[in-house]
Amino acid sequence: MNLFFALLAGLIFGLGLIVAGMANPAKVLGFLDIGGLWDPSLALVMAAAVAIAILGFTWAKKRKVSLLGQPLQLPTSNRIDRRLIGGSLLFGAGWGLAGICPGPALVLLGAGMFKGVIFVAAMVAGMAIFSLLERAR
Repeated sequence: MNLFFALLAGLIFGLGLIVAGMANPAKVLGFLDIGGLWDPSLALVMAAAVAIAILGFTWAKKRKVSLLGQPLQLPTSNRIDRRLIGGSLLFGAGWGLAGICPGPALVLLGAGMFKGVIFVAAMVAGMAIFSLLERAR
């Protein structure tokens, strides 16, 4: 049952990314091009996502378990350190260069688009390198 709802949530999320244009790297790059032909439409998508997330987290903080009875594991740290800033910079640079972030990359991969395949391969390689560095640390 949990797998079904996870699949359903993923499908709804992917459909939302497609409808909002977030799976289109050209649209994302247009949003990031504030010095050129800026496309502000994704700012509305992001604002709506943040508002919904705030409502969801506010509701979730009042609960001990999910609607499916699973324990909720909400983030507890509010520490801002070099690792968080460095990771954010790397994420932003990758998003700005490719116009793709992890969610839309999976949509592109599922659609069989070459850009998605390359991005997901690079993302998995980055996660593997991070894991190796963490073990060595």
